[in-house]
Amino acid sequence: MEKIFEQVNLIIEEIKPFLQADGGDISLIEITDDFVVKVKLLGACGSCPHSLQTLKLGVESKLKNEIPQIKEVVAV
Repeated sequence: MEKIFEQVNLIIEEIKPFLQADGGDISLIEITDDFVVKVKLLGACGSCPHSLQTLKLGVESKLKNEIPQIKEVVAV
């Protein structure tokens, strides 16, 4: 699980600059035993009406594409 955490964290670090460019940010909180990634959307991303799209179409799709074990990404 530690290896998956490191992989997810690296991908999130790749995504961060795009979110930061729009005044937002993202933080990895945890990965559950059933491979659900929990993140916190920060800054402008926390209140943006498009944050669900960003989360599902951006973050989740990239993570699932690169790490097939990932089941879902949720904001906490």
